[in-house]
Amino acid sequence: MTRTPDSDHEFLGRGWAFPVATTSGDVDLASGERTIEESIRVIIGTAKGERIMRPDFGCRIHEYVFETIDTSTKSLIETAVEDALVEWEPRIDVENVTVSTDRLSTGELMISVDYTVRDTNNEHNLVYPFYVGSERS
Repeated sequence: MTRTPDSDHEFLGRGWAFPVATTSGDVDLASGERTIEESIRVIIGTAKGERIMRPDFGCRIHEYVFETIDTSTKSLIETAVEDALVEWEPRIDVENVTVSTDRLSTGELMISVDYTVRDTNNEHNLVYPFYVGSERS
């Protein structure tokens, strides 16, 4: 079989773009390494128990929305993200997950995920904004 640029990335898959959008009447599709980024966003953005037929799918960070954000909570969020990605995204190796509180005054944590695509060895960074509520007293 002759390898073409498209066939080199077939293993990465093709699917609906996230968020779902339509252009010229068709559902937008994502392919290649973009599908991995979108998958990571779906995994982090889905609370455990949210999917009816897959209650174990998702990430536990949503349990911390109203927690006091301190060093311990940051560590728990980092671990929750890493555990979810290791479990649900087999196409990557998670290198590092960090949580930045630089925007905490506006209720926003920035979750930075450094990962390597296993089949291409390409390194990527994804920053996911996570919004937290008011702190519990």
